[in-house]
Amino acid sequence: MGQIIGIAKDNGYNAIFAGYGFMAEDDEFVAAIEEAGLNFIGPCSGTQRAAGKKDEAKRTALQVNVSVTPGIDNVTARTLVKNYSTRDSLVSLAKSKDLACDEKVLADESLTLEALADHILFASYDKGIDLFTVEELCAQVQAECAEMFKNYPGARIRLKAIGGGGGKGQRILGASLLVTKEPTQEQIDAAAADAPSLVREILSEVKANGVGDNKNVLIELNIEQTRHNEIQLLGNGEWCIALGGRDCSLQMHEQKLLEISVTQEALATEIDKAKKASLDAQAKALESDLTVLKRMEEESERFGQAVGLDSASTFECIVDGERHYFMEVNTRIQVEHRVTELVYSLKFTNPDDENDFFIVESLVEAMALLAMHKERLPRPERLLRFGAAAEARLNATDDSLSPAAGGMINYWSAPIDGEIRDDQGICLANPDSGHFMKYKVAGAYDSNLALLLTKGEDREQSYNHLSRVLRSTTLRGTDLATNLEFHDGLVNWFLANNVMAKPTTRFVVPYLTMVGKLKEEANKVDVVYAFVKMKKHFIKMYGDDPDVGKAVSEALDRKGTLLTRPMERLLADPHLLSGWLSWNKKNFKFQDGKVVWKRNPLGVLCETYEYLHMAWDPKKPAAEVIWSHDHELLENALTFYRELRTKLGLGIEQFVELNDIIQKDEPQLGYDEEMWKQIQSAHFGFEIGNELLGLLFMIAEKTGFYELRVEDDLEVVIPEYLHDPELQAAMKKVLVPPPATKEDEVVTPGGGMYYAQEAPGMPPFVTEGMHFEKGQPLFILEVMKMFNKIPAPFSGTIDEILIDGGDGTIVAKGQPIFKVTPDEKFVDVDPKEFERLRQETTAEFLSTVL
Repeated sequence: MGQIIGIAKDNGYNAIFAGYGFMAEDDEFVAAIEEAGLNFIGPCSGTQRAAGKKDEAKRTALQVNVSVTPGIDNVTARTLVKNYSTRDSLVSLAKSKDLACDEKVLADESLTLEALADHILFASYDKGIDLFTVEELCAQVQAECAEMFKNYPGARIRLKAIGGGGGKGQRILGASLLVTKEPTQEQIDAAAADAPSLVREILSEVKANGVGDNKNVLIELNIEQTRHNEIQLLGNGEWCIALGGRDCSLQMHEQKLLEISVTQEALATEIDKAKKASLDAQAKALESDLTVLKRMEEESERFGQAVGLDSASTFECIVDGERHYFMEVNTRIQVEHRVTELVYSLKFTNPDDENDFFIVESLVEAMALLAMHKERLPRPERLLRFGAAAEARLNATDDSLSPAAGGMINYWSAPIDGEIRDDQGICLANPDSGHFMKYKVAGAYDSNLALLLTKGEDREQSYNHLSRVLRSTTLRGTDLATNLEFHDGLVNWFLANNVMAKPTTRFVVPYLTMVGKLKEEANKVDVVYAFVKMKKHFIKMYGDDPDVGKAVSEALDRKGTLLTRPMERLLADPHLLSGWLSWNKKNFKFQDGKVVWKRNPLGVLCETYEYLHMAWDPKKPAAEVIWSHDHELLENALTFYRELRTKLGLGIEQFVELNDIIQKDEPQLGYDEEMWKQIQSAHFGFEIGNELLGLLFMIAEKTGFYELRVEDDLEVVIPEYLHDPELQAAMKKVLVPPPATKEDEVVTPGGGMYYAQEAPGMPPFVTEGMHFEKGQPLFILEVMKMFNKIPAPFSGTIDEILIDGGDGTIVAKGQPIFKVTPDEKFVDVDPKEFERLRQETTAEFLSTVL
């Protein structure tokens, strides 16, 4: 801190901006800047203390009548009171430790013991000493959790470090009690027993496990079916204005993935559209959202004024139906702040002259103005810029959304028109050569690579634009993994279902599990084998006439790569397959066990090439686009059908009617008999073999993909089995198979920092000679600021530990950690048997489309 302040002063700067990192909400850092006579671009230290710490913010919220989540915000005070249960013993403790406490507070008999304990604890933080052990804190948290489990049966509990954020310092316990309406004391104690290890994880993750650190942890009821909404705030210490909301419910590991704007104006427009379309349930659901948003904005402004907010902050809430609960305030600008900038600008008007005004479109610019002028700035008016905005966080994560460090970015395509990309300078070209500079994805930093933003008149338009951005983005590299395809599939799932849907924070994991099921089933399909078998089927069907048989064979040969290339791409990427299946649900039906097309599959095929960003482009490498002869064939077919539809007055969705007309023996539309036969022959040639595309619908049928859906009232229906932790873990391995290993070794699932024990001074998870059970934690792997306990993939005994030292060792993906003796022998999969089963499944699917 001293170095930063020194650099600013030595170079004549008068202000410091800390961005959206954790230093931006460090009250000690801000206080040091203020004491040095510099301006801090962000909330002042007083606001940081009152609103930035989760426990203090919750107490303030209660004082100003803001709805909060049920729970405990002072477990450290309760821990101290457990050891010093009288006022006299607490005062004696403060004096014996020579703590700088306020004598008036120590003498105030009206204070509760817990309030007194809190005052003494804050004095201990200032002195840098501990008044209880971590073990004592863990025991108190465990006892509090047990009591909460008893009072809220069937619920889980969320533990949160008061200084956490960005997904760090949070854990949930009690999964075993979710479906238990009347848990026994034994079940409650077993669930609460997880608390101590989780507390240690949380404190380690937020670096609050040192001597004298504030180790307070919030213990809150976990509201299960909730959405995560946040209100953007701006204030100058006297006024406070809310700038609409952002829905951040699409998240995993407590980290946001996709954020969308929520404004009163946009909701009012959508309500009007729903009513005009007679979508009564949707209109009612949106009206509820509008009511909740208004309440959240009102409460956020009230809270901001209570803490003297003098810059930008975010008021975070969870929404449960028609209710909402305050969670915390982030006293900094957030990663997703641009979502708000795209929907609102700020008009500052001179109170004495309405014609004297200026407009600000950047929240960071507004923060800088507030840092310099504070009370001189009048309360601004918010002006609507665009109807909606969306932001996708492009992260270095694998297909299961686990952090994937160590890759090298060799190429990144340029942004398309209208794309707003914040790539943190990664895409900056070499100033001398103009070429892309390779970028190493380091594991020591957050997984975020870029923020991809779009805007539109409404949410559907912003999502459509985001879909174009995602499919137009090309990233190439070595050992590189990103969530680009995940976002592509997810955005298209919502576009195909309903962009106004109300997913909860529990949506992404079940959705990802379903995507894993798609991959599991897709792995069983061999497209080339299916095409060859289909060709034999048609040659046999028409083989009685050698000329027809030859024509059929030639027609299918011409269409081979046209059909199989996009199918192979979809089968190889379950995220893209998810989006494709979502869009094409309306284009087929099952009838008598067979796939029946409602639309011309050639039209769907054309859209598929567009969806996969493989549309014809002579400037692109052939490997990335539809091949020229396939493009010519497809264009000829589409032109043929376009002309026929025009003459018949049929729409693009009336393929069944068109097909029925062409099948008639009697010439139609005034064509003579010879021309009608040529039309029928061309139709036959264009359509034969397109049945192959229907194999993809069988994957949806086998997995129950369409059971994951949006109801008329915008609620998302998630089949219960997708919440099964064992299925979720299994599908994660399907999406990202673990590294190949010998049967007598345990290896790292990814690169990162290896820790042998839960926290410094704690015993290691395992020792040589120890027996371990499947699922038991073996070590911790820190990747991109996240601490992950790595469970045992099977039961066995530790023969040898291969890593020297367990307190922070860098390891590579697939690196052996232990030599072990498994309890059971592994059985290798016979490749020939696997291929036989694959062909068997493919043949079964093929029978439903031919």
